[in-house]
Amino acid sequence: MSLLIPTGVDDARKLEALRLLASQPDLSQRELSRALGLSLGKTHYVLHALLDKGLVKVLNFRRNDNKLAYAYLLTPKGIKEKLALTRSFLARKEAEFEELQATIASLRIELQRLLPKDTNT
Repeated sequence: MSLLIPTGVDDARKLEALRLLASQPDLSQRELSRALGLSLGKTHYVLHALLDKGLVKVLNFRRNDNKLAYAYLLTPKGIKEKLALTRSFLARKEAEFEELQATIASLRIELQRLLPKDTNT
């Protein structure tokens, strides 16, 4: 069962955010924004939706320049949600792939019927 994130945060973006944070927990919001291809404001919204649902937790740490930074870590609940989203996304993409293969095969047959026959004259 997939956890509900407020309307506007689609599963693909949620999955991509969880994947990025799992692999790079020290991403800044600005870096996450660039990686997701979202505005900083939308990224803030997505991140806080994940935090509010308990999928991600934030830890403070100090960077070398003595400034405070954050690490976004997936919680056990976040790991389960990432797994569920990955399964769902994969199933959807596999179905799309099979449909595309069927369309391609159909188009090839149609093309063969439309091509002029070689008459060997």
